[in-house]
Amino acid sequence: MDELDHRLVDALRDNARASYAELGRLVGLSGPSVQERVRRLEERGVVTGYQALVRPSALGLEVTSLIGLLLSDGADQAAVVERLSGVAEIEDCWYIAGDESFVVKVRVRNVDALEDLLGRLLRIDGISRTRTTLVLSTKWEGRLPPSVSDTEM
Repeated sequence: MDELDHRLVDALRDNARASYAELGRLVGLSGPSVQERVRRLEERGVVTGYQALVRPSALGLEVTSLIGLLLSDGADQAAVVERLSGVAEIEDCWYIAGDESFVVKVRVRNVDALEDLLGRLLRIDGISRTRTTLVLSTKWEGRLPPSVSDTEM
């Protein structure tokens, strides 16, 4: 990626709904040139998709938790991940170093729903224990640092 690609990625992260002409004005290219660059960024897997950001509470999801998952000895990690992928309440799943093997971020309606979810997680073959952290408030999330240009690497 060159400096122009980095600026274009930053502009897309600021406003993914911007037109190619608007993006072009921001990075100093014509609309068709921006369209071609964006297509190449998508093909190379730099830009992996576009999404609408929705306030979870507007969907009735009032409780956010981070849950560490401790696996039983000999657990098949790939099988656990596959089972976790079927749990709709899990928003993110990270494989980590430390006592837990995975940390998942979940969103549920209320504490009763969280309790139900924890019971379902413990019934997944390979999960021996959970460690739950309840999020009291979110100051920000989904923030990435500005893209790093080739000259900064």
